[in-house]
Amino acid sequence: MSRTTTLLRSAPWACALWAAIALAPAPASAKTEIHFWHAMTGQLGDATNELVKQFNEGQSEYVVKPLRKGSYPETLTAAIAAYRQKQAPHVVQVFEVGTQTMLLSGAVLPVYQLMKEQEIAVEWKDFIAPVVGYYSKDGNLYSMPFNSSTPIFYYNKEAFQKAGLDPSKPPQTWKQVEEYSKKVIASGVAKCGFSTGWPSWTMVENMHAWHDQPFATKRDGFEGLDVQLLINKEFGVMHLGRLAAWQKDNVYSYGGRAGTADPKFVNGECAMYIQSSALIGGFTRGVKFQWGTGQLPFWGPPYNKATSIIGGATLWVMKGKPAAENRGTAKFLKFLSESNQQMWWHVTTGYLAISNTAVKNLEAGYHFKKFPDQFTAFAQLTKGKATPNSQGLRLGNFVQIRDVIEAEMENIFAGKKAAKQGLDDAVAKSNEILKEFAAANKR
Repeated sequence: MSRTTTLLRSAPWACALWAAIALAPAPASAKTEIHFWHAMTGQLGDATNELVKQFNEGQSEYVVKPLRKGSYPETLTAAIAAYRQKQAPHVVQVFEVGTQTMLLSGAVLPVYQLMKEQEIAVEWKDFIAPVVGYYSKDGNLYSMPFNSSTPIFYYNKEAFQKAGLDPSKPPQTWKQVEEYSKKVIASGVAKCGFSTGWPSWTMVENMHAWHDQPFATKRDGFEGLDVQLLINKEFGVMHLGRLAAWQKDNVYSYGGRAGTADPKFVNGECAMYIQSSALIGGFTRGVKFQWGTGQLPFWGPPYNKATSIIGGATLWVMKGKPAAENRGTAKFLKFLSESNQQMWWHVTTGYLAISNTAVKNLEAGYHFKKFPDQFTAFAQLTKGKATPNSQGLRLGNFVQIRDVIEAEMENIFAGKKAAKQGLDDAVAKSNEILKEFAAANKR
């Protein structure tokens, strides 16, 4: 068979094919992709993906592609490295201790500037003050608050009742924490009194803020890079010294860094626990006994009570993207900041709603009356007296500094060093890190 014959025989088929193509509806234009890197896992990761899904299904122009890049430090490192290689995502979640690093990285498009360029209105003044203050510079918000939390006090109501304690009244002072711990241990309902998660954040950073004590010079780093730590002064030495001493009677049981101590409370080993308010969602689903929350314990005079400081993370916009893609990023962040999403996020996870409107709507709907444990964090942050010592911390290379502090805390708790010596060493090492950061970022 000749090539000509083959072509002729195939001609009717070819014509039919081209006709079908011509008559077929034009394909829908592809959605613009917005890449979002984050560090959320488990139930919090599921909630994050659900928010993304709600945004994607609510409009047809953009599709947000979420991707977990590892832990908080790993996500921060990956984002900066990707930016240098011109492969950065549009949005990256960075925990609060990475704020100064991001501000000076040269890699970000401030969120207030993004919204202004895209002409998308956001009621910045409606955001709750403790969150805005932490992430603002010169009065402008540089990253979009996402998952904000603060450490609170959790306690096992069933253990309290069995030990003869009032299950409706958590301890308010550190003296009461000691007394209650001894009672639950003596009654046999728990092996230890209390434990802590994220030890530097809860027991050093927040304890200084809560007792209106400076953590570092230059207003905790907000007024310059030439900063030195102050955690080895009288208050820090006293507090860590007490924690170390309490270990002898199991009043306090150190459980490791980050959230590795969570099982001590969840499994009933310790009757009390200080950890992030963001655990409320997971505890609601996973803890088998009745539990409650209270504000952080306070030492009393001569210290003045201030407010705690926030933790969690915000969303930073990486610069260098086309305007059309930036518009999708702006719409996504606007969506996340709106009251309906904020209320859903708070109820689902325990993280703070970042707008006053969302908080008022939750109050009006009697949410906090039905679930008072979820109001504890708001009360701790907003009902007390905010001071310069409780605004937050803005230190360069804070990830490394926190590691240094926690390593020395472990030396203290293990009896290898006295509290004063351990904190002196933590300060000396941290000050070197701060000095290097300041030198590298001089303008």
